[in-house]
Amino acid sequence: MTRMFRVFVPATAVFLLVSEIMLITSAFIIAVYLELGVDPWVNLIDDGGLVNLIPVLVTIMVGMHFNDLYSQFYVKSRIVLLQQLCLVMGGAFVIQGILSYVVPEMRVSAHVMAVGSALALVTIYFWRVLFSTFAINVMGRDSLLMVGGSPLLEDIAKHLEEHPELGLEIAGYVDDAHQPGDTLRGGKVLGAVPDLKEIVAATNPTRIVVGMTERRNRMPVADLLELRFSGRIIEEAAAAFERVCGRVCLKELRPAQLIYSGELGPRAQSLVVQTVLNRVAAAAGLIVASPLMALTALAVKFSSPGPVLYRQVRVGLDDVPFTVYKFRSMRVDAEAGTGAVWAQKDDPRVTKVGKVIRKLRFDELPQLFNTLKGDMSLVGPRPERPEFVSDLSQKIPYYRQRHCVRPGITGWAQINHKYGDTLEDTMTKLEYDLYYIKNMSFRLDTYIIFHTVKAMLLSRGAQ
Repeated sequence: MTRMFRVFVPATAVFLLVSEIMLITSAFIIAVYLELGVDPWVNLIDDGGLVNLIPVLVTIMVGMHFNDLYSQFYVKSRIVLLQQLCLVMGGAFVIQGILSYVVPEMRVSAHVMAVGSALALVTIYFWRVLFSTFAINVMGRDSLLMVGGSPLLEDIAKHLEEHPELGLEIAGYVDDAHQPGDTLRGGKVLGAVPDLKEIVAATNPTRIVVGMTERRNRMPVADLLELRFSGRIIEEAAAAFERVCGRVCLKELRPAQLIYSGELGPRAQSLVVQTVLNRVAAAAGLIVASPLMALTALAVKFSSPGPVLYRQVRVGLDDVPFTVYKFRSMRVDAEAGTGAVWAQKDDPRVTKVGKVIRKLRFDELPQLFNTLKGDMSLVGPRPERPEFVSDLSQKIPYYRQRHCVRPGITGWAQINHKYGDTLEDTMTKLEYDLYYIKNMSFRLDTYIIFHTVKAMLLSRGAQ
């Protein structure tokens, strides 16, 4: 796995992205040669045709991202793959048409678009099928040898089973509590802890993941030291869980890990940069989104009685309460008989217009004012109501630590986990929030915003 934007990305995904950029670019270069009958170098470089092709290439790559072709690149259905690619190429035609109308100088010949898109579609289709069938096996997978009896090891194995695109597999388990040959999640028990060196020599794992239930008595310190100095990569189960799953494991989290962590944010420099960029982006966002906000306000006003804006107290930075603004999406008396409760799936309190604006996340747009005021950031843990914070802080360890940064309109938890209305969901989201706090940076914020736009356009995660 490769670390990009403070996130671990499968090496296979990076290779696939780079290879497809080259294939799509080659398809349009061939189209220029076939349709215009000129040397592609003259047309693309000397005449500036490459500048006109860049928006087409970017549109295609973004369209493939929006169709999850880089998060789920195993081909489960060739028909679905073909449909997705046709949708991507159709979107490229639409964007190119709009761009040609607005900026005629950026126009790409219709013949070049048709031939280039057709070549790209066919090439990418067969490349994807080939990659899914053969290339991943040729590139190989990183293997993990699980040492110990910690339940966290099987949690990691479960995640790897659900996400084969990560390119990781379980080489086996080394554990005293089970007999050799016993089947655990993702692999078999290969032997006991005293046999660790022999098992490592036989399996040659990429990494050794250690999760011991009783560290003092059962940790094979001498063997692990010898293996580490021989060049083997060894990591704790909690660190492996964080790297693979993109969240901090609360079950294994100890105060000392946070106190002595060298990466734990937020850093003063990051906060200053984030604050300046947030306010500039919020001001620009309000200007760009003002027509959309006006239409949303009118729709809310005329669809149901009550105010357009909904004001609610939330807990912000350093536990300081603030008033958050949203377009009202529920009835005025939504909590008259229940008090403060989480929204449910298909919540009957949501109005007809509310269902639409919640799916599209338009109800969150007034929070740009909160960002401009400095109460919120564009990216950060989502703010909760004081009633919930008081209760959750007693039930979930480290819950109040999420308030060491400004809350956000969107966040790492929002793009990785569904809307949650249970204690278990809240714990999972806290794990994502702690990962964000630990790794917060401009690069990670950019990554989150990019994926948030995708979630908005595809109406994912709202409730």
